[in-house]
Amino acid sequence: MYKKILCPIDGSATSNAGMNEAILLAKDQNAELRFLYVIDTFFPILDMSGDLNVIYIAEILHKNGTKLLKHAVDAAHRAAVSADSKVIEAVGARVSKFVLNEAEDWPADLIVMGTHGLRGIGRLVMGSDAQTVVSSSTVPALLVKNR
Repeated sequence: MYKKILCPIDGSATSNAGMNEAILLAKDQNAELRFLYVIDTFFPILDMSGDLNVIYIAEILHKNGTKLLKHAVDAAHRAAVSADSKVIEAVGARVSKFVLNEAEDWPADLIVMGTHGLRGIGRLVMGSDAQTVVSSSTVPALLVKNR
């Protein structure tokens, strides 16, 4: 039923739960699996004079993302699942936008991602990339809570 599964990861416990579910599902469906890591390279800060400056820490974020993706791809390969990975450097938009774009461009049949399961004020304040993906995706999305 599913031939291409996209799994955004960020290294959190809920993301790891989504990664594990995506691996199991890809194995069951004999599907390709793509892990996606989205990094934001733009961090504005105020210096001592009160001026706004920009620190680019893309190299550090890219290095951490690459390690995380290698771990995910290795886990998939140990389960005999065909998997690859992609890092996207993004500025000025929520992660959900880049997940949706990748799902369309690749193109994915399913998106599997972990969710923090925020409710009430926490969700209102923090927002939810997972909810945005579910409500805006043109393909099915499976949200996995950390147990």
